[in-house]
Amino acid sequence: MEVRGRRATVMGLGRHGGGVAVARSLADQGAIVTVTDTASPEKLADSIAALADVEIAAWHVGGHHSINVESADMLVVNPAVRPGHPLVERARDHSVAITSELELFLERCPGPMIGITGANGKSTTAAMTAAILQADGRQVFLGGNIGRSLLADLSKMSAESWSVLEISSFQLAWLSAECPLPEMAVLTSFTPNHLDWHGTLADYAAAKQRLFSGPRAAKTVVCSEESQAAITSTGAAADFTAQVIKPVADQRIPPLRVLGKHNRQNAGCAAAVAEAIGCSRAAIDRGLREFAGLEHRLEPVGSLAGRDFYNDSMATTPESTAAALVTFAGRALLMAGGYDKQIDMAPLVTAAAEHACGVALYGAIGHRLHALCGAKLPSDRLYLGQTMADAFAWCWQRSQPDHAIILSPGCASYDQFADYRARGEHFRSLVRALDASQAPRAGATHNFEGR
Repeated sequence: MEVRGRRATVMGLGRHGGGVAVARSLADQGAIVTVTDTASPEKLADSIAALADVEIAAWHVGGHHSINVESADMLVVNPAVRPGHPLVERARDHSVAITSELELFLERCPGPMIGITGANGKSTTAAMTAAILQADGRQVFLGGNIGRSLLADLSKMSAESWSVLEISSFQLAWLSAECPLPEMAVLTSFTPNHLDWHGTLADYAAAKQRLFSGPRAAKTVVCSEESQAAITSTGAAADFTAQVIKPVADQRIPPLRVLGKHNRQNAGCAAAVAEAIGCSRAAIDRGLREFAGLEHRLEPVGSLAGRDFYNDSMATTPESTAAALVTFAGRALLMAGGYDKQIDMAPLVTAAAEHACGVALYGAIGHRLHALCGAKLPSDRLYLGQTMADAFAWCWQRSQPDHAIILSPGCASYDQFADYRARGEHFRSLVRALDASQAPRAGATHNFEGR
């Protein structure tokens, strides 16, 4: 899509870099850029500051204006904007071209791409895949939903450069039918998620299947039989048009620095896609062995008085939290809760009953989750607070040496935090503020009452 001289409206600047990257890229290519966002200037201060050196024709923050949409030649929609937004529909009525930051990159990327999606594990799998490609001596760029736009890197890329893209269902849903897609793809898992945004499970599945079904879809996809069956059973689309490769078996995965069976499954997906593109066995082993993990994903953040603390703020689904709990074999004190995405929380509840020695809940979903957990956990193992600080204090006071206090929310962060990163940073600050002299005595009994 040629953009020089065209009027481009960026709808949703956001705070995570994608809006900034696309506004800068369009302006650099000669587009007449307007930025609009419903958030206040105060909330967008960092993003606005990042564009201080860019020629933006007009700013409209604190609310969208229809004139910015109707008069545009192209509308670049932030993935967080829900389908059917009235201003997007008005743009369609005025024959405005609808696109997104990801689509603009996919249209321009000069080299091969690997697209990685799934309900759980996509960030770690994408990072593992990039680590293997680097170990194999390839030039690789890691971006997408993992938090980094690759538009600014296009000038550094060649036909031999590999781009590894974590792609969310939101991003997939906004891609046009004409958009080129990665030839290699991974589906890490499929369970219900983001039904508050997609509306139905079939719509969520249809977004994911953009990578695997249709004339522009990936030619090859790494996917387990279970995930393939789960996504096709929704009826959202016919069988995959891509060739399906199974993840590498666990016995072929080397020892990892990251914890958990789920991370070995992620490694199996990364190894399979690496094998499919011809990476050496030595590079696969080295890339996986040296992979140190991601921030906010079962990240060790300290130890005090015999207690270990783990920041798993990226765990925004009940399945992710369940995987974390299994990892700690009955010594976990879990902090969970947040924004309610209207999905089934049974995997979290079941895992908490089987593997957690205490569960502290908080946030918008707190009361619903407390009722669900109360049916399976005794009251002395369960606590309901209002904030993360409440939950943390309960876990600390209940803890014994060798316990692991884990923030693994199983929910989105939007009720109390700007994003999962801010949530994880708050957890780190709570850990840093602890005083070892205030640690509960080993063997002490506690009498806690949930609110």
